[in-house]
Amino acid sequence: MNTKIALAQVNFFVGDVDGNADKMVYYAGQARSEKAQLIVFSELALSGYPPEDLLFRESFHQKVKTALQRLVATSADIDIILGAPWLDNNAVYNALFYLSEGKILAYYAKQCLPNYGVFDEKRYFTPGDKACIVHRHDLAMGLVVCEDLWHSGPATQAFSAGADCLISINASPYDHYKPTQRLDILRQRQLEAPLPIIYVQSVGAQDECVFDGGSLVLNQKGDVILEAPYFKEGLSYIKCQGQKFTSLEKKITAVTEESLIYDALRFGVVDYAEKNNFHGALVGLSGGIDSALTLTLACDALGCDHVEAVLLPSRHTSVESMDLALEQVRLLGVKHSIFSIEPTYEALISTLGDRLSKDETDLPHQNVQARARGVLLMALANQTGKILLTTGNKSEMAVGYATLYGDMAGGFAVLKDVYKTWVYRLSRYRNKQQYAIPEKVITRAPSAELAPGQTDQDSLPPYDVLDRILEAYIEGEKSIADIAASGFASLDDIKRVIKMLYRAEYKRRQSAPGIKITTCAFGRERRYPISQGFV
Repeated sequence: MNTKIALAQVNFFVGDVDGNADKMVYYAGQARSEKAQLIVFSELALSGYPPEDLLFRESFHQKVKTALQRLVATSADIDIILGAPWLDNNAVYNALFYLSEGKILAYYAKQCLPNYGVFDEKRYFTPGDKACIVHRHDLAMGLVVCEDLWHSGPATQAFSAGADCLISINASPYDHYKPTQRLDILRQRQLEAPLPIIYVQSVGAQDECVFDGGSLVLNQKGDVILEAPYFKEGLSYIKCQGQKFTSLEKKITAVTEESLIYDALRFGVVDYAEKNNFHGALVGLSGGIDSALTLTLACDALGCDHVEAVLLPSRHTSVESMDLALEQVRLLGVKHSIFSIEPTYEALISTLGDRLSKDETDLPHQNVQARARGVLLMALANQTGKILLTTGNKSEMAVGYATLYGDMAGGFAVLKDVYKTWVYRLSRYRNKQQYAIPEKVITRAPSAELAPGQTDQDSLPPYDVLDRILEAYIEGEKSIADIAASGFASLDDIKRVIKMLYRAEYKRRQSAPGIKITTCAFGRERRYPISQGFV
């Protein structure tokens, strides 16, 4: 018997239980019209992922149970696999449901609960301990949930119980290693449980996390026979007969690391704005590369008609910076405004009087400039109802090269997890698609322009060195001695950078949320004490 299965990559919204159910009913109808016998949705599809402390609310669970009954009725003429939180006898499970012929045919509780990185599932869920095999359509389907495939137990358990294939539903947050890592893990599982695997991944963005899609089907030999598009909602189909699986889709275009990261950032802006009811964005455009890339991403995400660039020159802003900012505005065709910060700056300095030194290059004077810009940008955000996108990158956020209530002011930090060297890579990648960032913006020395002749490298190591130190210490968790042994930076520079990293923790605690693209993003994924004496 040939069975047609639909893999559903759907952008679910945390907490919108009825809206998520509506989407599943819609896609189940599409799959039914294409003669599919089974449709597979992702992990916690009904609640959205991650629902966090909504799981402590009884009324939330009641909504889930009511919506699930609606989907049970939808399964009268197409089988449905979906994920949902399930409250049972005062325990909550990260559950998978198999719905068929108007009833719940099977139920499975996720066994391996991740509690690292952005995950906190042991706070909420009770683990299951039993395999689930569903016999339908001449298939014995072993059902698992996401992290279950990252460990050997559940897959081996299903294989031993007689499964013909594994079906895994997932909400696996993207990072730039994840697509390759997932494939390696699936093939590793097949060494222990030599079965075809259907891997359905969520798509969309939820606060810091982005879900990239790219659902996979592997045959028994570990060959990828289907790879769904990345960052795109929709259905993909396979046909199976016993353990023989055949893709019904065209091969997708090869992707690159740059294209995936860029799409992750773009998608993160789209969903954060839409899910929080912002109808446009503001970007403070300086003529530097960070704001240039942020503006381009905002335009690609929301459309240039919904984005405004705001230029905020001071006495230290160079003519070149203004010219480059205006050139980019013309390239993108985006609306722009120009407001000099000089009157605001002078008023603040005058108000403080002799409490400040007369040295305009000292730190208080520099920070007053940044905070004057923050005040003006936030006023415009309030007036327009648009979200203010901050422009700082991960390198700057790591070492505290950012001003609280100044350039850190805003609602969403697009580049918060993007190292400066990657800002350059992504800018060059975007220009290859269509020229959007003036070349001089990419090649000139970076500067905050808060003092005459200032450049970032006056107070920081070169970014290629700085980023290697930070990545080795943050993502690689290497010691200072191990980094020094690599030989690319002096011991003094390494110690100085790590001290700056810890000293800036209080700033990061007050920063806007931003899109995770690395394996250790600031915020939920990296939690260090503000007050500590380790370094």
